[in-house]
Amino acid sequence: MVSLPRPPATSLLRFLFLGLSTLASPSRAQLELHVPAGLTKLKAAEGAEVVLPAWYTLQGQVSSSRPWELLTVMWFLEQEGKDLNQVLAYISGTTSSKSGVSLVYSMPSQNVSLRLQDLQEKDSGSYRCSVNVQDHQGIKRSHSSKTLELSVLVPPASPSCHLLGVPRVGTNVTLSCQSPRSKPAAQYQWERAPPSSQVFFAPVLDAIRGSLSLTNLSSPMSGVYICKAHNEVGSAQCNVTLEVSTGPGPAVVAGAVVGTLVGLGLLAGLVLLYQRRSKALEEPANDIKEDAAAPRTLPWPKGSDTISKNGTLSSVTSARALRHPQGPPRPGALTPTLSLSSQVLPSPRLPRTDGAQPQPTSPSTGGVSSSALSRMGAVPVMVPAQSQAGSLV
Repeated sequence: MVSLPRPPATSLLRFLFLGLSTLASPSRAQLELHVPAGLTKLKAAEGAEVVLPAWYTLQGQVSSSRPWELLTVMWFLEQEGKDLNQVLAYISGTTSSKSGVSLVYSMPSQNVSLRLQDLQEKDSGSYRCSVNVQDHQGIKRSHSSKTLELSVLVPPASPSCHLLGVPRVGTNVTLSCQSPRSKPAAQYQWERAPPSSQVFFAPVLDAIRGSLSLTNLSSPMSGVYICKAHNEVGSAQCNVTLEVSTGPGPAVVAGAVVGTLVGLGLLAGLVLLYQRRSKALEEPANDIKEDAAAPRTLPWPKGSDTISKNGTLSSVTSARALRHPQGPPRPGALTPTLSLSSQVLPSPRLPRTDGAQPQPTSPSTGGVSSSALSRMGAVPVMVPAQSQAGSLV
């Protein structure tokens, strides 16, 4: 079969159509992100679950063989004084998120709502959703973002109740109640437990500080008082028992105890002082000087004679007696001798020779000098001379 040649005008028109279809760009779709009206500020209780609603639409999208399939969704948390924190990201079919954070619908989907589970106070802040779309070639893009605010409310923690003051008849006391943790701040209410049920109001009640003032106490005011702390998401309570006494107060008892202790202390001090003074007066009378030196031997008076303890005649040799006589001794004169004690020592017999003068002799002292004897306490003794017959001359 032989094909007929085509007219030149037809080939030219076909060429121009193909060229224009290649150069022509399809219409660009516009993306718009939506959130429910009046739900831009959400509140949720701590420990609960919340959904942040958001979805997008494409305006001006045309039917083609190239649908808008490539979608990017990101959620961020903005908190005052902190950096921007990404909590979830969906990019090219892959999702990554922090613990307890997820998308409500599987992607791809035009509903990009965010679910937050097990809320904590630190999860409060502004959540921003950002959506981008593009075609398969990645050259056609559209972007939109919206912000929702979330406040995580914390119910009051168990408060603590205290009694301030001494509950005695006629006095004033204050009942205090405070919760350590609450968002928003808790309000307080006091009431009296049955059987004497009673609810208190201002001015005796301070609902912000949680204090209850009771004045001019009486015995019927004794009982159990209950404090309730409450806010938007919860409440907690505590109680305190008030017992109004009629006896002396603890201050009076404490004063009596302290006074007794002080009196006993003063009495003990006086007793110790008296004993110390008595001991100080007795010490001079019984004082014995153990370090006193022994009495020294009194020297005998010069030239005096006395009888020794053993009945012998002795005398203390004076300095004059110890000197050698100036002249020859007379016959029969007493010759001074040295002795180591007051005992009488037998003197050696002196031979008498005619015309010869007797020489004074002294007992042998074993080579000890007189000065050494004096230091040793020796006493010089005068021994009378003896005749040949052995009698004293």
